[in-house]
Amino acid sequence: MDPYSHEGELLNIHTAFHAGAHQQVLDFDTSGFSSANALPVRVLQLRSQIALGQAKEVASSLTKETTTPDLVAIRLLAEYETGKDVLADVKKLVEKQGQENLTVQLVAGIIFERVGETEEALSVLSKHEGSLDAVALTVQIHLQQNRADLALKEAQRARKWAQDSLLVNLAESWVGLREGGEKYQSAFYVFEELAQTSQSQSPHSLVAQAVSELHLGRLPEAEAALQQAVQLDANNADTLANLIVLNTILGKKDEVTRLKEQLAGVDSEHQVLTDWAEKKQAFDQAKAKYTPKFEVAA
Repeated sequence: MDPYSHEGELLNIHTAFHAGAHQQVLDFDTSGFSSANALPVRVLQLRSQIALGQAKEVASSLTKETTTPDLVAIRLLAEYETGKDVLADVKKLVEKQGQENLTVQLVAGIIFERVGETEEALSVLSKHEGSLDAVALTVQIHLQQNRADLALKEAQRARKWAQDSLLVNLAESWVGLREGGEKYQSAFYVFEELAQTSQSQSPHSLVAQAVSELHLGRLPEAEAALQQAVQLDANNADTLANLIVLNTILGKKDEVTRLKEQLAGVDSEHQVLTDWAEKKQAFDQAKAKYTPKFEVAA
């Protein structure tokens, strides 16, 4: 059985992980978990450390790890996050353990997608046996491909056997934000529940709530959710990016400029900044093709 099944004892820590509440994952009281779940819990906590910017520490702690496939995979993920080229090692690990080991499948899927080997990522993730983590990652990849139709099919297939589990709800909500209409409200309910629950509240879940509020045209509510996120982490890149979007809509140019400068200091390669730079360059190039002519009235 999937160790992260919604029917298992890891439900709450797993929910916190997928809500982006990574510090809560690290602070979680794991003393009551069975010994059989010691490794899955450790994997979640190591991945949370990586998400919190502690990839070097994780890689260092696993330097000598060569035998446990899950931990080898996490070491490679941590090393990848530090800038090391681990692609060849990941492919070797997939050849040996990719048919059966879920952590290997997930890590390989993440790294393959990030280096642009999307088909390889989808292929290795397709080998999972009833894992909603693999389903969720597959949905995210399809959305990155702008294939909301494939993402929806993946989520709907999972709904048949996973029913009302968190990751199925999240996957359908991600797709819903692409499809629009009444799906915005459905997505809002899922994100709000995560964002306003103490064990799963995080900048990540609050930003998700704010994005659904923005789509619904509820600007004051979106701003309130983003301000909650700022209180948790004033330098969270995604919070800043969505504050830029909100303040652009509100016409607050000075605040947009300030936020862009702050975001550049946190993550100069954030998609909001790179998209803005690309569009500005395209506009300047188009503008350069034309010379304005002014007619003076007689």
